[in-house]
Amino acid sequence: MASHPQSEKIPAAAIAKSDADRLAWLRLARSRRVGPATFIRLIREYGSAKAGLAALPELAAASGVSSYQSFSRAQAETEMSAAEKIGARLLCLGDADYPPLLATIPDPPPVIWAIGNIALAKQPNVALVGARNASSLGVRMAAKLAKGLGNADYCVASGLARGIDTACHKAALKTGTIAVLAGGIDCIYPAENAGLADQIMAEGLLLSEAPMGTAPQARHFPRRNRIISGLSLGVVVIEGAAKSGSLITARDALNQGREVMAVPGNPMDARASGCNMLIRDGAGLIRNASDIIETLGQIHQPELPLEPEPTKRTAPLSKGLPAQIMLLLGPTPQAEDTLIRELGLPAQQVMDAFLDLELSGKLARHAGGMVALAV
Repeated sequence: MASHPQSEKIPAAAIAKSDADRLAWLRLARSRRVGPATFIRLIREYGSAKAGLAALPELAAASGVSSYQSFSRAQAETEMSAAEKIGARLLCLGDADYPPLLATIPDPPPVIWAIGNIALAKQPNVALVGARNASSLGVRMAAKLAKGLGNADYCVASGLARGIDTACHKAALKTGTIAVLAGGIDCIYPAENAGLADQIMAEGLLLSEAPMGTAPQARHFPRRNRIISGLSLGVVVIEGAAKSGSLITARDALNQGREVMAVPGNPMDARASGCNMLIRDGAGLIRNASDIIETLGQIHQPELPLEPEPTKRTAPLSKGLPAQIMLLLGPTPQAEDTLIRELGLPAQQVMDAFLDLELSGKLARHAGGMVALAV
């Protein structure tokens, strides 16, 4: 699996070891304009979340943002208190209990809330996703695949949505299932799955990177989808239209180096159009759980990243570099690596400029190590 600058582990000295460390991690992760890639960059550059927090106002000022305020200690303590009341545990990137495969994606959540059996995230996981308005046949197929995978000691990951997701979680409750939420871990959506969520918290695992109390919105779901695929060795789409969240998850899986599989369907059924398109483009054709297991047996589990040496800014940024990058950027996301090659400059120098542009609100990061002009 190809390495990526943002998928590398943080230095051992920066890993959160105490409650004070975790509070600092939460503050940095929740601070304005600090996404996963920027968080990792700050941790590696300054050596700790606390030092990264201290540097933020000066970095923001250098990027043209005055009166920058990071997420306050009081705000972080309020979130910690709310989590404690419902039994949620904060997992920080680099923790022994942090999902190991999730740590390898280009933009892993720096912090993620968890309720339930955390050990499930370390088992071999397969993501099963599909349509909310699933057909009866699709629901039966989802349950059949989930049960078959569970009997083969695979954990099933999905998104707790109506239809396919719900069928998969229910079928895998006894053998292991992980539900990833788009909103806060205390905001179950859809409400009709509150009882199922309670069962998953008791027998499986519930995860969310969103702040406590966050009501899910449409923009949260694509970010949630990258976690579902990132947890897993592969993604199976059971029913999904050509333009659907399930296809976004499949695209995330490809960007993360995961296996993509799909269940074929009737060409006359729009719910099968995305699956048939994926198969046409090379996804594995799935008829039963044995097909999934056979496909996964042919791939190597993604390698966990090596721990890098902490990086430091070697020199002040050239005033012209951010302007050069802005000229190359557009509204369509493009790969960081491609921009670095086009600029012909040391990667360290360009990544520093990316950080400054993100803090100034001019650059937006997207899944898969992609960047674009902020809209």
